[in-house]
Amino acid sequence: MNDILDIRILAALEPISSFSPARLRELLDYCHVENVAPGENPFLNRPLHGQSVYLLRGEIELDYADDNKVTMRADSEWARHPIGKRQPDIRNAKALSNVMLLRVDDDLLDRMVTWDQFASHDDIKPKLDKGGADAAVRRLLNSGMFSAENLNHGPFAHLPPANIGKLLNRVEAIAVWEKDVIIREGEEGDYYYLVESGRAQVTRLVGGANLVLAELKAGDVFGEEALISDTKRNATVTMRSNGVLLRLKKQDFLELMQEPLLHRISFEDAKEKVKQGAVWLDVRHPPEYRYDKLPGAINVPLNDIRNAIGVLSKVTPYIAYCQSGRRSAAAAFILAQAGYDVYVLENGLWSVPKALQQQQERT
Repeated sequence: MNDILDIRILAALEPISSFSPARLRELLDYCHVENVAPGENPFLNRPLHGQSVYLLRGEIELDYADDNKVTMRADSEWARHPIGKRQPDIRNAKALSNVMLLRVDDDLLDRMVTWDQFASHDDIKPKLDKGGADAAVRRLLNSGMFSAENLNHGPFAHLPPANIGKLLNRVEAIAVWEKDVIIREGEEGDYYYLVESGRAQVTRLVGGANLVLAELKAGDVFGEEALISDTKRNATVTMRSNGVLLRLKKQDFLELMQEPLLHRISFEDAKEKVKQGAVWLDVRHPPEYRYDKLPGAINVPLNDIRNAIGVLSKVTPYIAYCQSGRRSAAAAFILAQAGYDVYVLENGLWSVPKALQQQQERT
């Protein structure tokens, strides 16, 4: 964790400000802080590509490809947003004072925003034994199944965004007891598991003796290898204490890894459709929309998309977009199921030439 950072600093940044305190604490482990001396170019050896970079302290001069040169201050509204995302390419940069920058991986940040924004839908009702639907959602999302680590490296890092809602509705929780054998070496794979609470041990039979391979704790996942490779279980998992497991059936796991049919469209084709009457539909958070919307776009955040059904015109084609295409894919799937003519902008704003996007005044 970064000792210099705390969640109050992250909570002032966009779109990170939408995260819960628990999510902000998770993100701290994936943030990198760097100090830049006056006169240095912070992007000379570490470019902006693939990262969201924020100015936390000091002043920096930015020289853009359109010949504009501006001074960015850490206390400005502009500094709440990643540097250089929607502006023309930065040709040169120079620290005007002692500067502190925060870097976070674009892809991970986008996955976290997508999951969190989608998961606030009212109709997400996971099959959990106790508690109401709202409590079940909170319990599931706080379980660790959708932690930053699992979204970065686990199977759900590759889950098509349009299937997030189905996943949340199909996961179930089971109570387990000490010494329960959850999966047994040599058996067919049937479920993917996450330890919500309790401890478990992974063993494998080697030379007639059980060899301990790993200890599992809350937040750890297991069981995906046999499902993905369609082979038998290569180890046994036994509970070492009472606890609760979240699980997903093999059929659901494999089905959800396949992307549903969505109408994806390139930026060039999307522009033509807009000329013919289609409307840009920005499904990001309002602060993101206000900062760098496409010309003529309307804003319906992903977490409000179901409320727009019946309000949006069904005779108008819509082209949904977000930062990367993840949130817009989830939104488009919901609207398409409701009978809307909707397309997904392939790769989102990452595919749009920066000069064609509206920006707030540089200050």
